Parts: sequence; C-alpha cells; structure tokens
Amino acid sequence: MLNTLKTVLLLAALSLPATVLASPAAKNILVFGDSLSAGYGIDTNDSWPSLLQLQLDSSRSGYKILNASISGETSLGGRQRIAKLLEQYKPAIVIVELGANDGLRGFSTADIEDNLNEILLQIKQVRSKSLLIGMKLPPNYGEPYITQFQNLFPRLATKQHVSLLPFLLEGVTADQFQADNLHPAASSQPQVMRNVLQALKPMLH
Repeated sequence: MLNTLKTVLLLAALSLPATVLASPAAKNILVFGDSLSAGYGIDTNDSWPSLLQLQLDSSRSGYKILNASISGETSLGGRQRIAKLLEQYKPAIVIVELGANDGLRGFSTADIEDNLNEILLQIKQVRSKSLLIGMKLPPNYGEPYITQFQNLFPRLATKQHVSLLPFLLEGVTADQFQADNLHPAASSQPQVMRNVLQALKPMLH
C-alpha cells in the first residue's frame, strides 16, 4: 500500500513540469516601422499599434504588440537593427513598415528593395511571419520614381512569399493629416488600424 502511494505521488510530481511546459508562450507581434507607426505628433495611446493591441485584447487572441518603430527610420537603419530585435523578442509575426523616409529623400529604389529584402530574409530565417506594408509618395516626386517606389513592395512580397498590405494609409482623407501633410492625425488612426488588421487576420492563429 505504501509503495503504491509513493508511486502515485511520484507520478503526480513528474506531471507538474509537463504541465508548466505545455502552457502557451506569449505570442509577440513586432511592429517594425518609422514615424507612421511610432505615433509621431500624437499621443502614443492613439497610435494604430496601440489601437491594434486593444482590438487583439478584445478578441482574446493572446497576441502582444511590441512597437520598435523609430521616427525617421530608413530601410538601411532597419536592416541594421532587425537581427537584435528578432533575438530579443522572438516574434511570431513582424509587421515591416519601412521605406517611406527613403522615398521622401529620393534614395535609390534598388537600394530600398535590397534593404527590405534582407530584412524579410532575416525574419524568415528565424521562422517568423512577415506582413510587408507598402507606401505611396506625393505626386511632386515625378511619375517614374513614384511608380518604381510603389512597385517594389508587391514585387518583394511575391519574391519572399510574405503577406502584403499595399498601402498603409488607404482610406485616410486629406483632412485627417497633421499640418505637415505627411503624418496622419489621431483621427485617422482607427482607419489605419483597420487596414493593418484586415491584412493581419489571416496570419493569426
């Protein structure tokens, strides 16, 4: 009888670590962008990544938004930062929103594409998923450059087999921008969040 009791207690004790190990780990979504994702000029709580977190919480998805966006960031800067962030946060999904600052500065579209391609490759190497977000440039940059810039995003998404949101600011109206006419105001952030969420939903489990 005593031996049987010891056996039962031993089995119960051995089952405890297995239960702990089976607990679901935090599911991280890394937002990796520039001022459009960093909440430039508005309260951080009003930014689309913060609104996305609220939406994910309301659906009890278990996902956690980690916003590593920096105002002024370029695709080259992102290329230099991504490895450390992937190691630190081990995200399930990375939302890549970079390239707008490169375009506004007239950088080579080939260089922008190369930098973003390397970022997507590094994300793929750690077996995380990518959502690539495209951008558009103001009309004063000239049709050839605008077209080259806009086309690099779908081309990259096809090449790397990643999800694509063609244009982050789809549906944002002219009166929903800040005084600089470049950064969306707080009033636009729910629309931006819905754009991202629509593209993100198929990637969530």
